[in-house]
Amino acid sequence: MHKNIFYNFRRQTHRLKGFDYSSNGYYYITICTKNREHYFGEIIGDVMQYSLIGKIAQRYWSNILRHYPFIKLDEFIVMPNHIHGVLIINHGLNCKVATQYIASLQFTPQTLGHYNKFAPQSGNLSAIIRGFKIGVKKYAVIQGLDFQWQPRFYDKIIRNDNELFRIREYIRNNPVGWREDRNNL
Repeated sequence: MHKNIFYNFRRQTHRLKGFDYSSNGYYYITICTKNREHYFGEIIGDVMQYSLIGKIAQRYWSNILRHYPFIKLDEFIVMPNHIHGVLIINHGLNCKVATQYIASLQFTPQTLGHYNKFAPQSGNLSAIIRGFKIGVKKYAVIQGLDFQWQPRFYDKIIRNDNELFRIREYIRNNPVGWREDRNNL
């Protein structure tokens, strides 16, 4: 009898169960290219030299603000095969965070089981990143450029000033540490 190894396969998630990823807060994002291909350029002398698609990724990241007025962009960098950035979701007067840096952990009836198992899909972190990735991929297809994203992305809810400081420093220093970076394959 042939056993289908994918029969009970489920996509695993690192997401915090029940957390509303559209809520106010600071989020650290890493998005990788498929198979960690160096589509975005190369590091020369500790400085990122962008390819055309690397420049487009950089421009489209800045354009997130045009599509999502409740987003603020913080530290950000395009590396040869990945992107790091801090996105700030701030819905203005309805701020639900204790301070400007700490994301509150919100578990409400509206976020538990509403729309899908993760949270509402309009304007949340996944929708924002999906839109960004689609825009860059669409540009590549129209221009006939070889380019592919890894299917998912990594996110971390930034909960305090110390985390935010460390993440900002890591992003700023990413080109300098490229030779030892785990993403440098």
